[in-house]
Amino acid sequence: MDTFLKLTQHTQGVELDHLEPSTTLLVWTWNSLYRVIIAKGSDVVVQGGAYFTEPTPAHVEGARAGGCALKLGWIAIGLLMELRASGRHIVTSPVVAIATAPSDVSVRH
Repeated sequence: MDTFLKLTQHTQGVELDHLEPSTTLLVWTWNSLYRVIIAKGSDVVVQGGAYFTEPTPAHVEGARAGGCALKLGWIAIGLLMELRASGRHIVTSPVVAIATAPSDVSVRH
């Protein structure tokens, strides 16, 4: 657990609770690109990757290094993004980049 805490202290990322509603993030992982629109806090609308072909309401659980430790409400570079949507639990490949974008940007598959 101490190693995970040290890792997250030195990792670039974004705390979703600090973002205004309607903020649009582009999140690139090793395997996919996601458009994440903030609804409120960790509640989002996500599109991208294999599971979210259409904009889908979801909850970002947080950033995970691979074990059981989770930094709640975060998306962080180098860590896995963990989401819950439509009764499914989705964990992405590691995040490689995060950027803000205009809300009209579309995600191609």
